[in-house]
Amino acid sequence: MKIASWNVNSLKVRIPHLTQWLADARPDVVALQETKLEDAKFPVDELAAAGYQAVYAGQKTYNGVAILARSDQGLSFADVVTDIPGLDDPQRRILAATIGSVRVVDLYVVNGKAVGDEKYAYKLHWLERVRDFLAEEIRRHPRLVVLGDFNIAPDDRDVHDPVAWGEDILCSPPERAALKALTDMGLHDSFRLFEQAGGHFSWWDYRQGAFRRNNGLRIDLILLGDALKSSARAATIDREPRRWERPSDHTPVMVELDIE
Repeated sequence: MKIASWNVNSLKVRIPHLTQWLADARPDVVALQETKLEDAKFPVDELAAAGYQAVYAGQKTYNGVAILARSDQGLSFADVVTDIPGLDDPQRRILAATIGSVRVVDLYVVNGKAVGDEKYAYKLHWLERVRDFLAEEIRRHPRLVVLGDFNIAPDDRDVHDPVAWGEDILCSPPERAALKALTDMGLHDSFRLFEQAGGHFSWWDYRQGAFRRNNGLRIDLILLGDALKSSARAATIDREPRRWERPSDHTPVMVELDIE
C-alpha cells in the first residue's frame, strides 16, 4: 500500500498537477491539505475520472483537508471524523477515516505566524488537543497513520540553515516538544526509518530561488503507529511536482507499506 501526503495550496489551482501526479505515482491513499475549497465545490468528478474517491472537509479560501483512495482497489471510507472532540474550531484542519485495515488521520497543523503571537499560543493549544485525540485513536486503531503538513521541522537536519532559522516559528523548542509528544505515544517518522542525513525537504518558499538553492524545510510528515513500523518498505519525497509551472510550495511525500 502506497500512502502519500501533499499540501496542494489550493486544489482549484493545482487540480491538473494532482491528477497528473496521481496518474504517475499511483498511490493507494493520498491525504491533502490546504484545499481551500468549500465542500460543494470539491472536484469529485475530476478525481473520479482519475480513479479516486474522496472524503473531505473544506472551507472557503483557507485550510481544508481531504483523503483520496483508489477506486480500483475496492477501498472505502469508514468512521469518518472531521472535528477534534472538545476543540471548538471552525477551521477545517483534521480529517480521519478508516480505509481497509488502516486508520488514516490527515492533519493541517496551525502555522502559528510568529513565536509569541496569539496564533502561536493557539498552535500549541491545538497540538495538545490533537495529542488527546490521537491517544484515543491509537487505542482504537493499532494500524494508524498520521500524516500531513505539520508546520514543524522535527530537528535541525530538517532545516536548510539551522543557524538562520534559530528558534523561529516552525523550529522553536515548544513546537518541536509538541511534535515529540505525539511521536512519544508510539508514532514513528517514516522518512527517518530509512534516511538519517539532512538536506531532504518538502517545502520551499516561493521567494529568493529557494527551491533551486534547496533552501527548504521538511515539515510534511507521515507517522506510523507501532503496528505498522515493521511494514514500512520505503519512504520518499517526490521533488518533481515542485518543478512544474505554478507549483504548490510543498511537494508530495509517500510511504510504502507491505500490507494488504
